[in-house]
Amino acid sequence: MKNSFWKYTLATVVGSVITFIVIFGIIFGIFAAIVAGFGEEEVVVNDNSVLKMTLSSDIPDKTSDNPFENIDFMTFESKKVLGLNDILKTIEKAKKDERIKGIYLELSGIPAGMASLEEIRDKLIDFKSDGKFIICYSSMYSQKAYYLASIADKIYMNPMGSIEWKGLATQVMFYKGSLEKLGIEAQIFRHGQFKSAVEPFMNDHMSEASKLQSITLIQSIWDDMCKKVSEEKGIDVADLNMYADSLMVYDPETALEYGFIDGIKYYDEVLAELVKESGVNEDDKDSFIIGISQYSKANVKGAEKNSSTNKVAVIFAEGDIVDGGKSDGSIAGDHMAELIREAREDEDVKAVVLRVNSPGGSGLASEIIWREVKLTTEKKPVVVSMGNLAASGGYYISCPADYIFAQPNTITGSIGVFGMIPNLQELMNDKLGITIDGVKTNHSSDFGSIMRPFSPEEGAFIQKQIEEFYEVFIGRVADGRGITKAEVDSIGQGRVWSGINAIEIGLVDEIGGLDNAVKKAVSLAELGDDYRIWEYPEKEDFMQKIVTDMSASASETLLKETLGENYKFYQLLEDVKKLQGVQARMDYAIEIY
Repeated sequence: MKNSFWKYTLATVVGSVITFIVIFGIIFGIFAAIVAGFGEEEVVVNDNSVLKMTLSSDIPDKTSDNPFENIDFMTFESKKVLGLNDILKTIEKAKKDERIKGIYLELSGIPAGMASLEEIRDKLIDFKSDGKFIICYSSMYSQKAYYLASIADKIYMNPMGSIEWKGLATQVMFYKGSLEKLGIEAQIFRHGQFKSAVEPFMNDHMSEASKLQSITLIQSIWDDMCKKVSEEKGIDVADLNMYADSLMVYDPETALEYGFIDGIKYYDEVLAELVKESGVNEDDKDSFIIGISQYSKANVKGAEKNSSTNKVAVIFAEGDIVDGGKSDGSIAGDHMAELIREAREDEDVKAVVLRVNSPGGSGLASEIIWREVKLTTEKKPVVVSMGNLAASGGYYISCPADYIFAQPNTITGSIGVFGMIPNLQELMNDKLGITIDGVKTNHSSDFGSIMRPFSPEEGAFIQKQIEEFYEVFIGRVADGRGITKAEVDSIGQGRVWSGINAIEIGLVDEIGGLDNAVKKAVSLAELGDDYRIWEYPEKEDFMQKIVTDMSASASETLLKETLGENYKFYQLLEDVKKLQGVQARMDYAIEIY
């Protein structure tokens, strides 16, 4: 017995020590990777170099300063993903850098949104304007990848590769039948025949209104894609549509025959051409290609540091609009209002560019942000740059700006309001055998309970709130855009529009990206060349950021481990929670592919 006691005690102690060593090793590896990222040596760029771009990860509008997002936890190596802001800056830097002779695009699938892709595409066209080359190569071109590749001087494809050219489509998943089987009633209130964000919970198919807005949206985007590919490759638009309809272009031979690509080559052959085009000598040809993430940290000789005291504040508003304070990955109403207020009260900030990439969300948070944008326009110019999405609440916070830019494939509008609260009574009573009882001091004390259906009076009360908020919404748009509420209502009703359509109906002023918005803000503020960009939110204190992000990461990890495969149901509940209350949110379920 005594031997057993000591045996188990020793085993426990040894196990604890090993666990401690493993945990310490993991933490040490994390901090080592982080510190290494901050202590990297100066990047060396050889003469006659070529910048390599793959764009294989999703592209946020702004590079994340979360140290844990930039680490591969399997190898503890840096895996920093550049945001659109830094990608555009890096291409511009490469254009001016005499050491960079060209860009090598190695593309396949690109998970980034279409508007982000459009900005990169425009910047690459500008890169070529100084006589530098772009060569693209891939084994498999997705449709988006080919759209970007079409601007290259030469497009090559692996002999066993494939290409996708089939047009655009969108699908929506509907949950009505599943909810009925579970005994859950989605109690829905909305204004706008096109406000179809709640349709998945009330229908088993797309309504005619939803189909109308969806086909108008994707047709506009597709027509713009075909027009631009036609301009670059000299293929007639009618032929591009014929090839898409018949799926005639799918392999290297057909892609070459119909003018989509310029040659069929292996990687080593493309590499040899890059060596020739760049003019690199034999001694440096093993290190003449430099990745965009690495090059983004390089210094350009002769580049002067901008010391102007005049700032153009670029404020990034990306994600769902939610109530409360700071929330990574979301636009928190109070926090975003604070950032805008800070820029407004800073006397060195002469103009503000608000970069909006959001499907909307909380009506209250949207109103809080709107107020700060409106107050800022009374003091200094405000220009909005719309990204992939600037719809519903995303448009709400944009409309008071002095000028609005969107990309042709930006999804915007969705001027409408809805609310949804589930009724779980049948699920609890009939499916689970759970009954609910209680007491209340007043007739409506349990108003909003998800354990019973709304009474007709309660439903009318919620609908009244929806209608009142919609009136406020179209009033905000009417004031911001200088049109009548009736005109806004005619293009509202929750309908989404492409950037091209949005110009035609007066919701947007001009097609353009973030660079265009900055130039417009500089012009409105009459700054000439005497300014510098100041991005918000600014980077937090390093150690504070680590502690905050480590705590958040640990909580999420613990939740995933506790729930296991049921974690997906937790995520579903979180998504449903976002739809409760008064919402200015677009059709979140629409995905174009």
